[in-house]
Amino acid sequence: MIKEDVAHALADLDITVPTGLWIAGECPSSDGTTFGVVDPATGEQIALVSSATVADAQAAVAAAESSAAAWRSVPPRQKGEILRRTFELMIERREALARLITLENGKALPDAIAEVTYAAEFFRWYSEEAVRIRGSFETSPSGANRIIVTHEPVGVCFLITPWNFPAAMATRKIAPALAAGCTMVLKPASETPLTALAIAAILQEAGVPSGVVNVIPSPRAGAISSVLLSTPSVRKLSFTGSTEVGRVLLRHSADHVVNASMELGGNAPFLVLEHADMNAAVAGAMIAKLRNGGEACTAANRFYVHRSLADEFSQRLAHEFNALRVGPGLDSDTQIGPLVNESTLSKVSSLVEQAVAQGARVVSGGRALEGPGYFYAPTVLVDVASDAAILRQEIFGPVAPIVAFDDEAEAIRLANDTEYGLVAYVYSADLAAGLRVSEALEVGMVGLNRAVVSDPAAPFGGVKQSGIGREGGSEGILDYMECKYIAVSW
Repeated sequence: MIKEDVAHALADLDITVPTGLWIAGECPSSDGTTFGVVDPATGEQIALVSSATVADAQAAVAAAESSAAAWRSVPPRQKGEILRRTFELMIERREALARLITLENGKALPDAIAEVTYAAEFFRWYSEEAVRIRGSFETSPSGANRIIVTHEPVGVCFLITPWNFPAAMATRKIAPALAAGCTMVLKPASETPLTALAIAAILQEAGVPSGVVNVIPSPRAGAISSVLLSTPSVRKLSFTGSTEVGRVLLRHSADHVVNASMELGGNAPFLVLEHADMNAAVAGAMIAKLRNGGEACTAANRFYVHRSLADEFSQRLAHEFNALRVGPGLDSDTQIGPLVNESTLSKVSSLVEQAVAQGARVVSGGRALEGPGYFYAPTVLVDVASDAAILRQEIFGPVAPIVAFDDEAEAIRLANDTEYGLVAYVYSADLAAGLRVSEALEVGMVGLNRAVVSDPAAPFGGVKQSGIGREGGSEGILDYMECKYIAVSW
């Protein structure tokens, strides 16, 4: 079913897409204020969504708080079955959810289908982790008492997700929080609120009680974050987004000592070492750079290639880039969709123009494409100056700047010369060299001869200014739990 006020562009999707707020399992319309959701392929509005006020945010927290005790007491197996059912429903509706993502985000439909599959997997993984929350029991070294360690839900969680993976970034937080026994308020990005609302409806259908998951779309991000982080019952913040915003949220969290997890910006280096398999390196670069059209914190941002391979690598990569079909994400032959909005298109264009002004040479692309929509041609740059902004900032677009290096030590130095430390990619046919370089890189994750590191079963996160904490894997559920130690004698 589709609500009557959803725009015509959504009318053929065979899923529930609420456009009101989602508080206590219902869709109140707030104060009547709405904001538009735009299709990046056309620049046209596809839906009007209720805009949450500070009062709505407080109502959502109240709903989460009132349902907390009951959800916490639900047996782990029952929680797991609900999460498993959510996974099944998402897979059953994968095509519809993917089309919804493409409509509001712009990404090519194959990318959106892959995202839904990945997003759903977090519910399956944490349906299994829900029944494996372990503690420990031991005798103290003195023999005076026993040490019992348990893990308890952290409490009401405030979750903030970005626009680039509107399903996966939500489920990567919701699933472990539910498995841990937490209730939550989710604020999705204003560019892509519809996917989060559709997932909320699926969660309710799967058996999540009203009030456990609340969704409050709103452009009033600062005001809402400020009031929620000062609400005593909110004990956890999990944010995925830019490092700049993360710093602000950490300052707010500090005022009330809110437990905070941060998945922040990246500036991923892609290293092609001297003895790399060229076919594997080029194929890996295509995936690491262009997954989600380059709009990913894990996207390869800087390419460091051994000087003996640099010319061949750049030419072959440019050839592959030139063959890509750029167009609306829902077109069957599209491989690269539009960027999410005008400001992102402007940023990508500016970074390329600045690099060229400093001496970089365009091997392919290098320009915005005619609208409507926010399209940028897949671009390869060579001879990029070491101080170019494009090597310092997240590009978030289909642009690959290439820099040649002479030896392993130089490659490591260049790769580590950034405040970020999320992920790196290393290609080498010499396993010892690949592992040696991987250990020297200041990042939380390394793809060694592999272009995709994201996996629900693995801990995702960065070091330095790329984040705090881990999402996914057995480690991910611990971010939503507090450790309690009980000293007992008998």
